[in-house]
Amino acid sequence: MNPETLLEQTSSACDALRGDIIAASRALLEFNRRLEQILQQLHKNIEVRDTDFAAQFNDFCAQLRKEQDGRDLFWTEARTAARTFKPADWTGDLALAAKGLNSRAKTLSRATDEFTTAYDLFCRNYKSFTATKLNVWLLTSCQNDFSNLTGKILFLAREIAKQTEKNRGPHAFG
Repeated sequence: MNPETLLEQTSSACDALRGDIIAASRALLEFNRRLEQILQQLHKNIEVRDTDFAAQFNDFCAQLRKEQDGRDLFWTEARTAARTFKPADWTGDLALAAKGLNSRAKTLSRATDEFTTAYDLFCRNYKSFTATKLNVWLLTSCQNDFSNLTGKILFLAREIAKQTEKNRGPHAFG
């Protein structure tokens, strides 16, 4: 694998991860809305109409964990591959691709922040919910992993961009 291939693969993986996190955020916001309705029904002593909530939420958490575990190998290999290249391997002609990766990493970070916000909203409502057992611990694990992985991707993207800018030379700045 060469640096150019690594940049292409990490950029596309970054976009895919961002899309998955955005979809997970939307799903979590929907679960939060449903949980709020259930809490209102319980508070008013009305029979809970959403009987599939717990099973669907637990399935969502299990699927999210499975997807997250599937990504770990690629990102570990990508970070290891990036570290094996010498600084001179990150040539100046890769600067645009490196900036693109850096931009994608920043948008990924924003998507992760949105997921964290959705997670916090859900947890705020979950505190007063004791009707059924939900696998919130699995959701917490995924949220922590998303945050940690995003931080590592941001660091990787910054380092690659820094190396390519350094190798562009003084003639590139004017």
